[in-house]
Parts: sequence; structure tokens; C-alpha cells
Amino acid sequence: MSIVVAGAGAFGTALAITLASVGPVTLLGRDADAMSTLQQSRKNTARLSGPTFPDTLTATADSAYLQTADTVLLCVPTQTLGAYLDTHAASLGGKNLVACCKGIELTTLTGPAHVIATHIPDAQPFVLTGPSFAADIALGLPTALTLACTDEAKAETLQQALTTPNVRIYRSTDVMGAQLGGALKNVIAIAAGACMGAGLGESARAALITRGFAEMQQIAQIFGALPETLMGLSGMGDLILTCSSPQSRNYSLGLTVGQGGTPKSGVTVEGAATAQAVVRIATDNDLDLPVARAVDDLVSGRADVAQVLRTLLSRPLKSE
Repeated sequence: MSIVVAGAGAFGTALAITLASVGPVTLLGRDADAMSTLQQSRKNTARLSGPTFPDTLTATADSAYLQTADTVLLCVPTQTLGAYLDTHAASLGGKNLVACCKGIELTTLTGPAHVIATHIPDAQPFVLTGPSFAADIALGLPTALTLACTDEAKAETLQQALTTPNVRIYRSTDVMGAQLGGALKNVIAIAAGACMGAGLGESARAALITRGFAEMQQIAQIFGALPETLMGLSGMGDLILTCSSPQSRNYSLGLTVGQGGTPKSGVTVEGAATAQAVVRIATDNDLDLPVARAVDDLVSGRADVAQVLRTLLSRPLKSE
């Protein structure tokens, strides 16, 4: 199977490194000069310090590699996924397209699998998600991910191809649940980071994560996702990881905001846009999602941590 990883950021590079341990892989980026440097230096020090590329990994900016690929792992941000698919539509038809991004598209309020199906109708959409930091994967540390596809036979074939010595792949047919788990946990991770940044303590963070997970379940129910999917790697597993470590961009954003700082510009943080999308979904479906609304208020600058905390603590008492 010919595999191209589209997107040479930290996560795309990490996936390419681990997949190259079992076979040839192409890492496709946008900048020709940058990709030439990666190919020569055998490292992506700008995005992922440490690991050296295996000999079976080719780094390039030549999009012609998409034409000969059987499977393309799409490691581009959710909000730009549709544009990327449109740009390369002639090369992507009929292929296995694996969304590795975790978010909800603002224009359509849908996940990446739906974006793929809309822009490349004859492709087979997959979602690859779960608890995974790029540095851990690239260093060969063990983790487990979920590969979701409505076609179980195709999922089983790709499961075999994407499993490596350090990355164990589980499969699921609940595409909606898998992509919602990956997207929504980013919103809660921002809240968890803000909680710790503001010095509210571990107990407060635990309560916030728990109530945030309840909100994730409400949204999943609206979209017909299976509850057990949210309890798996793509939901609970990823939630635990990203709500407890500054390696998570979403947690780090919350940490910075909670400390009263200004987030770094030019860094993609999927949870910020997803929080906006979740608030719109909540409004459309009459859902009470105070944690998601608090995150949206924080990242948009409409409220600070003190204001958000007062709002959350003054809510009417109710049963759990």
C-alpha cells in the first residue's frame, strides 16, 4: 500500500516516522525549500525535535505523489481541510482519505469525515483519532488509536496497514462518535488549562473535566453517536491526555489565558474554533453547555477567568 502523509507539521511528521518503520512513506508539505531541507537533514527540527527520519521516509513538496498513493493521511487543520481537498481534488478521487485532524468545521458545523465526503464524493473517508502526542509517537513510545470508517472491511484492511510496533490501531464503524470525541475534548482541554493557569487547583480541574465530558455526551447524543465510543480512546482516552499535559496545544492555550497571558500567534489550536461551533450547535438544539460557552467566551476575549468562574458558580443548583 502506497501511503502519503499530507501535512508536515508535528503530528504529520510523527505519523510519517512511525509508519516508515514498516514500509515506504511520503511526507508531503507545502514549502518546497522547507521540504528539501527536511529531506536532506532527515529531521523536522522546526516542528519536532529529536527523531531522525528512517531511510524509508521521503520528504517532498511535490503533490504528484498524491496521484500514485492508495491512502492519504490528511494532517491539515480542520478549518482548512475543505480548501486543501478542493486544491488537490483531481489527485484524491477514489482513494482512502484519512482525517487526522480533530475539530468541527465552522462553516458547516460538521466533522472532517463529512468534509471529505462532500468535497471528494468518490473517496472513502476514515477518521484516525485518539490519545496521541506527536513527540511520543515519533520517539517510538506506545499508544493506541481508533480508526473509524463506515465500511468495516475497508477499516480492517487499513487497520493492518497503519499499525506499527508502537502504535496499536483499533477500528470502529461509529465515524460520528470518533470525530466528535476528538473534536470536543479539545474544548474541555482549554477549560482544564485555564483552570490550572488561574490556580484553581486539581479538584476544580477534575470537576471541570467531568462536567465537560457530560457536555460531550449531550452533543454526541444529538448527532446519533454511540455512547460507548465516547467512553473509548477517541473520547475519554483523548480527554484524559489533553486535559493533563502542556504538550497539548489546547491545554497550553487555556493555561496561557488562565494566567492572563496572550496566546502565541500562528499556532493552530483546533479547540478555539470548535468552541465557537459547539456554542452554535448548542443554540440550534437548545442544549445547556456552560463549559463550552465559558471556553468560547475566554478565547474570544469576551470574559476573563474571574468572570467565567462567577458565572459557572452562580448557576442554579440541580441534580447531576
